[in-house]
Amino acid sequence: MSAPDLDPYLDVQYDARASVPDYDVYARLYRSLSDEAYAALPHKEAAYGPGAREILDVFPQPPHADAPVFVFVHGGYWRALSKEESAFVAPMLHRAGAVVVSVDYALAPGATLPQIVDQVRRAVVWTHREIAAYGGDPGHVVICGSSAGGHLAGMVLADGWHDRYGIPVDAVTGGLLISGLHDLTPLLRTRVNGWLDLNLSSARENSPLFHLPAAPKAPLVACHGALESEEFIRQTRGIADTWAACGGRARYASVPDRDHFSVAVDLSDPESTVGAAALNLLGLDCAGDGAVST
Repeated sequence: MSAPDLDPYLDVQYDARASVPDYDVYARLYRSLSDEAYAALPHKEAAYGPGAREILDVFPQPPHADAPVFVFVHGGYWRALSKEESAFVAPMLHRAGAVVVSVDYALAPGATLPQIVDQVRRAVVWTHREIAAYGGDPGHVVICGSSAGGHLAGMVLADGWHDRYGIPVDAVTGGLLISGLHDLTPLLRTRVNGWLDLNLSSARENSPLFHLPAAPKAPLVACHGALESEEFIRQTRGIADTWAACGGRARYASVPDRDHFSVAVDLSDPESTVGAAALNLLGLDCAGDGAVST
């Protein structure tokens, strides 16, 4: 992207790594906590498609447990990270009684954003069809994602794709969107589009904000760290407000003392805003303030 195409304000606002003193601290933390989770919990890897990265990790419950299911989609601006840095979300939720699924997907620019969206949707289809074999209840699936994963989780909550994939429109029963990107059109004027290669049409087509259900049934929690940029805050508030305007149950939360990367780590803490929201959506014991407003 040439310099005249860049909007300097937006480019800074959407530079998530530059918003913290040292991003590598978080990358190492995600991996070390995930390594601990792999060592502590039973887990199985499964393929949801034929592609090299069309795989996911399942942290199962006992057979016939009919446990609620938490599907997590990692961030990394669609070009970094993997399920290997995402297992840290599993221990607290698994102890509380959930089956946890961590989704991998191909990365940009080797994969286009529509291809990545398709992969994550197919991972949810696999979960709906197969999770009973891992002790999960296919009728109680909560989707969650952080940053780019929040966008991808939003595209799962979006309308208009279920019939093509042979999945019920109510297959996902709740959503937790952490620091997500729900209107991609501002990214056209940032360096992020250097690896997404979107135009106005494709940006709108892949923006959850423009494809929400007319009358959402699934409750939604949209949250961000209070230390994040104005644009990430605006994106999060926007999806919550629009969900509510469509008639859905929605909660918006700004988490004090958390930045773009630390807020997701709170999924390991049942008393945090984020952890309690996950437990609430799963219908499990909730120690903190995670209730979804009506």
